[in-house]
Amino acid sequence: MKVLIVFAHPEPKSFNGAMFQTAIATLKAAGHDVQYSDLYAMKFDPVSDRRNFISTKDSEYFKQQMEELYATEMGSFAPEIETEMQKLEWCDLMIWQFPLWWFSVPAILKGWVDRVFAMGRAYDREHIYETGRFRGKQAMLSLTVGGSKEAYLDGGFNGDISAILRPIQRGMLQFTGFDVLAPYIVYAPVRQTDAVRQSILDDFSQRLQTITSELPIAVGQY
Repeated sequence: MKVLIVFAHPEPKSFNGAMFQTAIATLKAAGHDVQYSDLYAMKFDPVSDRRNFISTKDSEYFKQQMEELYATEMGSFAPEIETEMQKLEWCDLMIWQFPLWWFSVPAILKGWVDRVFAMGRAYDREHIYETGRFRGKQAMLSLTVGGSKEAYLDGGFNGDISAILRPIQRGMLQFTGFDVLAPYIVYAPVRQTDAVRQSILDDFSQRLQTITSELPIAVGQY
């Protein structure tokens, strides 16, 4: 299986960093082909504008979707965007590793989506959801949150985590055709002992060893 891991955390020594490295090592040991995008290490620019393209259709007025369609036709995406698009098209499974910030993904990861999930290349009017361009591929969110599990239950302090993740899983991943696997969520890793954190990494590794046998979830139900 071909796996793309997109990592979005500014500190490689963080628990997210440990999960990222665990995923790479586990998946490679299991015989899978692995590519990754370490967005902070790459200094990936999340700002989406004319720099997405090496040529544009309209030099006077910028309409991103129109320019994305033009770039798809002409092969004129900027090299750094084309590279990420090719990783996306290459993979069978995509894993996003990130901390939940303000009930969403970090800005650098959202900007990656803004620039890489281009109209014409990742989706169009005829290719969304069940007819999405990435149908047959799978995606999984792997994330940490600052609060306890109880805080993210239905009726909890922060609300149901499935509802929080729905805009990401439904609006980004399923929208472009991905089948979504159950997220791997780590609650308050900073409050855990080293032994507990290691047990979490071990559990994460065990899950990844059998990831090929998993079935997609109905978003919001897991």
